[in-house]
Amino acid sequence: MFPPEILIAYLAAVVLVVLAPGPDNILAISRGLSQGRPAAMLSSVGAGLGIMLHTLAATLGLALVLQTSPVAFWVVKAVGAAYLLWLGFKAISARNLISFEPAAAQPLWRVFTVGFLSNVLNPKPGLFVVAFIPQFVSISRGSVTMQMVAYGAIFAVITTVVFSLLGVFAARLSGWLSQRPKAVAATNVGAGVTFIAAGLSILALGRRQ
Repeated sequence: MFPPEILIAYLAAVVLVVLAPGPDNILAISRGLSQGRPAAMLSSVGAGLGIMLHTLAATLGLALVLQTSPVAFWVVKAVGAAYLLWLGFKAISARNLISFEPAAAQPLWRVFTVGFLSNVLNPKPGLFVVAFIPQFVSISRGSVTMQMVAYGAIFAVITTVVFSLLGVFAARLSGWLSQRPKAVAATNVGAGVTFIAAGLSILALGRRQ
């Protein structure tokens, strides 16, 4: 189904996309810093499942609805932007997205849920999937649906693995950061600014993009 040259080009493109700074990998890194490897990996799994959900939605044509229906697109965009803006303002004001205080630790189910929702409620990954994955699909190679799902699964797995590695690496820095409260505060502000920027970019996102 996947010629080697097509698969290699797809894998390279996906890795570059996943490594690009964004709210999902920043979230995984933040969880790794404050709560260690399990939290980083659960946040990453949530993001990966979000990618898979976007893929299934694109395969079923729901992403096309977002492109053709102004109301549907506006609703998804507003909800996603509001969620990211809320995460950003909370990180800046409460300074507890990255915290080494036991009381500030989030339950692992909530870590997973936030990682999942930050991806699902962001319309940009869905529009990216519907614009990106079909470039590698060919009717001559069999079922288009199966190809879309398979490419999406690869995207989701790479997202999970790369984000987990980033989070695990960040967890190793937690000991150094825990002794430097100013650095922790600055990191929270940086993460908050990233979320706010992502939220504002969603509000500026045009439907035809």
